Amino acid sequence: MTTTQESTEGLDSLPYSVFAKACPSRGTLEHVTGRWGGLTLGALYEGSLRFNELRRRVDGVSEKMLSQTLHALERDGLVHREAQPTNPPRVDYELTPLGRGVAERLLTLIHFVEGRMDDVLEARRRYDETRGTG
Repeated sequence: MTTTQESTEGLDSLPYSVFAKACPSRGTLEHVTGRWGGLTLGALYEGSLRFNELRRRVDGVSEKMLSQTLHALERDGLVHREAQPTNPPRVDYELTPLGRGVAERLLTLIHFVEGRMDDVLEARRRYDETRGTG
């Protein structure tokens, strides 16, 4: 049996398939793998953060996009939002156990991509050179 076959063995019996158009897992995958979702989960893996701390950590995200991302991740059960009844109000965000598992897997991919960026940049250079772009 090939590695691909081994890794997908038994998946046909799962009740959800991200490849099916109407499957609810597709929306969660989009939340997790979208630019801001993945970065937000990765940032929260380091520990609980307040909104503005998280916004500074995820450089480039707007307040609106971070808010929408956090709502989606909270709804999917990946992020826990805790509002403290203080003055001024304090809101902390942290990963749930499910979110932590997802973030661990994302960080493996993130670190792999970061470690191979020289190869990616070289591939882009060759691609652009052969097509006269860039």
